[in-house]
Amino acid sequence: MNVEGKIAVVTGAGQGIGRSIAFFLAARGATIVAADIKQELADNVAAEVAALQRASLPCAVNVASLQQCEELMKTVIDRFGRIDILVNNAGITRDMVLLRMSEQQWDDVITVNLKGTFNCSKAALRYMFRQKSGRIINIASVTGAMGNPGQANYSASKAGVMGFTKAVAREYADRGITVNAVAPGFIETAMTAAIPEKDRDLLIAQIPSKRLGTPEDVAALVCFLASDNAGYITGQVIHINGGLYT
Repeated sequence: MNVEGKIAVVTGAGQGIGRSIAFFLAARGATIVAADIKQELADNVAAEVAALQRASLPCAVNVASLQQCEELMKTVIDRFGRIDILVNNAGITRDMVLLRMSEQQWDDVITVNLKGTFNCSKAALRYMFRQKSGRIINIASVTGAMGNPGQANYSASKAGVMGFTKAVAREYADRGITVNAVAPGFIETAMTAAIPEKDRDLLIAQIPSKRLGTPEDVAALVCFLASDNAGYITGQVIHINGGLYT
C-alpha cells in the first residue's frame, strides 16, 4: 500500500473517517491536501500531517459548489503539478422519516453527498485525463445498498454515489484512471458516539463481527485502492461493515 510521492486530495478531511484517511495516506508517503468546509479543521489536519514530516496543504472548500471545487484542484496543480488521488469523503446527514422530511433536508444531503462527488470528480478528472493516471475513491455507505429508516435522503445520495462510481469508471479506464467506492457500515465516529448506549448495543448485536468499525479500518482499504497495487480494480463498490450487509 505504498503511495510514496503521490498527491492526495481528501475532502471532509477535518474529522472522522476523512481525518483518518488523510493520516493513513500521509504515513505511507503521500502529500495531503486537507480539504474541509471549515478552514480551522483543515488547518489542524494539515499541521498534524506536517508534523509527520509530510507535505500538506489545507484548503477550505464547499463541495456543493462546482466553482470552489475547480478552484481547489487548480490550487493543487499550481502548488504540486499533479493530482494522483482524490478521496470524495465529504458528506452530511439530515435524518428524518420521509413524511416529516423537508424539501431542504432532502436537497441539502443530495447536494453535498452526490453533487459534491460529481463536482470534485469532474474538477480533478480534467487533470487526471491529461496525466493518463489517477485514483478516485468515493465514500459511499451500507445504507446506499440496504437502506435505513429515517435516512431516505442519505441512502439515496449514497446509492447515487455507487452508480456514479460505476459509470465514471467505465468512461476513464482506458486513461489509466480507476474509480471505486468504499461503503462503510457503522463506524466509530462522533455520530455513532452520540447514540444512546441501549440503542448502540442493539445496533452492535446486528453486526456479525459484534463491533463497530474504526475509521482506520476504512482508511486502510482506501489506501490500498489508492496504491499502484490496485491498478486493475475499477468500478467496484467494496463493503466494509463487519458482515452487516453481504
